[in-house]
Order: sequence, then structure tokens, then C-alpha cells
Amino acid sequence: MIRIAQPQIGEEEIEAVARVLRSGILSHGPVVEEFEERFAEYVGVDYAVATTNGTSALFLMLKAAGIGPGDEVITTPFTFIATSNAVLYTGARPVFVDIDPRTFNIDPQRVLEAITPRTRAILAVHLYGHPADMRALREIAEDHKLLLFEDAAQAHGATAWGRKAGSLGDAAAFSFYATKNMTTGEGGMVTTNDRSLAERAKLLRLHGQAGKYNHVELGYNLLMTSIQAAIGLVQLSKLDRMNEVRRRNASILSRELGGLEGIVTPVEEPWAVHVYHQYVIRVTDRRGRDSLASYLNERGVETAVHYPRALPDQPVYKRMGLDCVDGCPEARRAAREVLSLPVHPGVSPGQAEYIAGVVKAWLGEA
Repeated sequence: MIRIAQPQIGEEEIEAVARVLRSGILSHGPVVEEFEERFAEYVGVDYAVATTNGTSALFLMLKAAGIGPGDEVITTPFTFIATSNAVLYTGARPVFVDIDPRTFNIDPQRVLEAITPRTRAILAVHLYGHPADMRALREIAEDHKLLLFEDAAQAHGATAWGRKAGSLGDAAAFSFYATKNMTTGEGGMVTTNDRSLAERAKLLRLHGQAGKYNHVELGYNLLMTSIQAAIGLVQLSKLDRMNEVRRRNASILSRELGGLEGIVTPVEEPWAVHVYHQYVIRVTDRRGRDSLASYLNERGVETAVHYPRALPDQPVYKRMGLDCVDGCPEARRAAREVLSLPVHPGVSPGQAEYIAGVVKAWLGEA
């Protein structure tokens, strides 16, 4: 079976963990600080704050920036629920607007139409590894005096206009979950050039502690461990190489599947470098996405649907009365059509060609 995701862990990561275990410093320590410094340098920002996972990174970012009750944060309805949950954790309200059907990212024009006196921020997601249109969003944010945040959980190493994801807004949040382009098993990172935001994020992640047993604010326990950071340092050194393999595999699939009736392959804007956390096609053939997914699975290719529901259609959000201000027809259509195919670094060129061949065989049976 060609898996949809496969963490790339080698002897280097194992030895890095062993060094930490031998050191006796297993919790937050110098290895975490080194990972923060290296990650900030890689992204191109002044500060990086390591934390327990991507969701806590989103929450810390928003909380440290002062987002709270009474605020509205405009965001996408088409992503993993952690993005909007983090807004809710602060006491603020997520406002969903529709997506660009080409990139699956938030549509800047829809953002502009959704701004109210309560709007404090825009939270864009670089979905599947393709950056959102941060230039257009930055212009809107500046014109309306809003904060601009990035959910870069799927975009490690992606670039827009030559700048890395994570350096394009006022602050960004990354995830290092096992299936991401780089992993620490679990883990997250906040990146920013704002010193006060970074310092407050560090304060909040350790019970609001400004000094040993001097707690100046209600905080949390959201520290990354040295074991996670040790894995992260090795993975960071491999990230560009692993992303190039993803891009190679995506190129093979797009070459073989591009232009075929019933399939729409991903786009890469001329100003962007897509890192293909997921390679996501639209299935427009009348038999539907689920038919193709079953066909692939029967022939040894695992697939996934990222994501089968627009967020306002989740039961928990329906109960809260959260819906798209514009109906989100593109997000809801995408939820019916998208299918992720394997492109992770464990997929060989021959396997990528095999996957494309199975898709073409399914189309040929129409």
C-alpha cells in the first residue's frame, strides 16, 4: 500500500533523541532554545516560540496579540478545525468567508466585504502548502488597521514573493504533527518579528511566570520538550530536501493528470512555491470522488479527504450558530470534490507514475 503520509525518521533523529536522553534534560531546555533560534533563522524572522502542538501555537499567537472576547477574526471555512477553534479559545468569534476555488485559500475580496467594527484580525491558512495571497490581505489589514496572522501548519518552507511562510504576517503558527512536512511527533511554533508578542507568548506558555515563582498573568503549561526539539533540529536540516521530493512527485502527477476531463490538478501561482503538504485534486467526474478513492484503495493507493465538510457544517459549529457570511459556496463545493493523493518523500517516481496510471485507468472506465 502506498500510504497517504509517512514520517521520514532516520538514524539521525534517533541519535539526537538518544543524546537528549543521555543528557538527563528531558523537558524544556537548551535544545529547545536552539531549535527556536534555528527555526526563526530559517523562516526569516526575529523570534520563534516553541510550544506543545500546532493548536497551542495558534492559541498562543492570538492570545499574545491581545485577541479576546468581543473581537471578530476573519478566517477560512475550509481547513482543519484547529484554526477556528483557537479563535474561540480566546473568547473571540471566527467569521468565515469563502475561498479562492483555484488555491483553496481565503479569498481577499470576501475578507474585505466581511469587515465590521468588531473585526480585529485576519487569520489566513496556507492550505495544503500553497501560500495565501498575503499581499492582498496585507493591504486590507493596513487599510483597516487589522492584525494579519498566518496558519502555516501545512506550509513549512513554502514561499510567496521570495519570502517564507511564517514571515508574511504579524505572526504565524506552525505545527510539527507527525504527518507534516517536518515533524517533532507533536509540537508547534509561533514566529514573529514583534518582540512584545514573542515575550508575551513565552510568558503565557509557562503559567504567566515572569521569574521563578513570580506569576504576573494567568498562563498555561504549553512547553515543548527537549526530545521534540532534538527531532525538530534534524528534521529542519532535511526540510528543503524533503520538500523538493514532494515537488518532484507533484510534478509527475500534474504532468500525467493535467488537462484530463474529470480531474482538476493543483495550481501554483507564479509568485509562490508550493510545498505540497497535500497533493489535492478535484474530482469533477459524475461518478464522484468516493468512487475514485475506492478504486485507488483497491489497487494499493491510500487516499484522504482534506476536508469533507466546510467548518460551518460541523455539528459543534452549527450548535454555536457559526456560518459563512457569504454562504461559502466554493468551500462547500470543494468539500464535495477534493481528494488527496500521496506525494510524501517516501513515494518514489515510479510510484507517482503508478498512482497517475490508476487515476487514468479509472477515468478510462467512465
